Amino acid sequence: MTPPVSETLGLLAEARQLASDLGYRVREEPLGDLPGGLCSIGGVSHLMINMEHPAADRLDRLLATLAADPRTAAEPKSRLLEARLARVERLADGDSPPAAHAPR
Repeated sequence: MTPPVSETLGLLAEARQLASDLGYRVREEPLGDLPGGLCSIGGVSHLMINMEHPAADRLDRLLATLAADPRTAAEPKSRLLEARLARVERLADGDSPPAAHAPR
């Protein structure tokens, strides 16, 4: 089930703020077909996000970067963001996402 747009936008704003708090410069720019990602420019970590992609995809890019950063665990965050980060970490560790429907 896809989360409501308002939930996604709220998580996107919270994740963007968390990334900034961790020292990333979050840059939303048109990147064509590229999703974006982490890069270093002049010794500063920049998190490039493709502003042309849907909010859910931009959130996924932020969550992947935050989940891979061990400093994220010590930062305050909402329960909802905590749960989404935990899910991203489980998927990165090779766990399968839960099935939406039981097979019949």
